[in-house]
Amino acid sequence: MKKVTGIGGIFFKCKDPKAINEWYKTHLGFDTTPYGTSFEWRQSDDSTKKGLTQWNPFAENTKYFEPSAKDFMINYRVENLEALVEELRKENVTIVDKIETYDYGKFVHILDIEGNKIQLWEPHD
Repeated sequence: MKKVTGIGGIFFKCKDPKAINEWYKTHLGFDTTPYGTSFEWRQSDDSTKKGLTQWNPFAENTKYFEPSAKDFMINYRVENLEALVEELRKENVTIVDKIETYDYGKFVHILDIEGNKIQLWEPHD
């Protein structure tokens, strides 16, 4: 069973998300919105299919990364999230919440052995 297929996003805390968005727009050419930016790419096994990697700065006081105390969270792209979550449960991995489904994919959060919160995403590319 293939587990992670790539990085879906990089999320990090900062003092001023708006200023960070502007800095990256000005100096590195990011096409930012209040939610960061999306990097579009083509899938290697089928170049007609697009994929996205999200980049998001969050306010330093966000609760979104909890229960992790870290200043970052990585989103990993996966296939068959339900099957993966069942396998992770059997391996005694901490599952933080329930799988949620949106029009752009399914999500769940887990913790690694150092308490880093990880977001798993099965996208609808």
